[in-house]
Amino acid sequence: MSRRGQRADNDRVESQLLSKQARVAALCRRFGVSQLEVFGSAAVGDFDPACSDYDFIARFAPQPGVSMARRFLGFNEALEQLLERPVDLMTDHRIENPFLRAAVNASRKTVYAEPPAEALV
Repeated sequence: MSRRGQRADNDRVESQLLSKQARVAALCRRFGVSQLEVFGSAAVGDFDPACSDYDFIARFAPQPGVSMARRFLGFNEALEQLLERPVDLMTDHRIENPFLRAAVNASRKTVYAEPPAEALV
């Protein structure tokens, strides 16, 4: 996608989320989230501050010896505190329901992606 197309997509992402993007990225690093995507109303410009929540899909990097449940719940809670809104968090496992999968795929946008590991020289 071109920079111009990417900018147009970001124009539709809810402004409070964009304004806190650096802090969201810090939470992703803290909880071992390698990729975070937003979908739904916050991704398409239909966010209503009076009643909307945030819908996210997170991909968690493997962390041997660290409880996945604890990371998931802690990350969900930290996002809710930061964004001061309810958060519906899903993992990146395959979405079984074809209607939900289509709706999610139609609006999902990347909020955070872990930078690629540096090549060893």
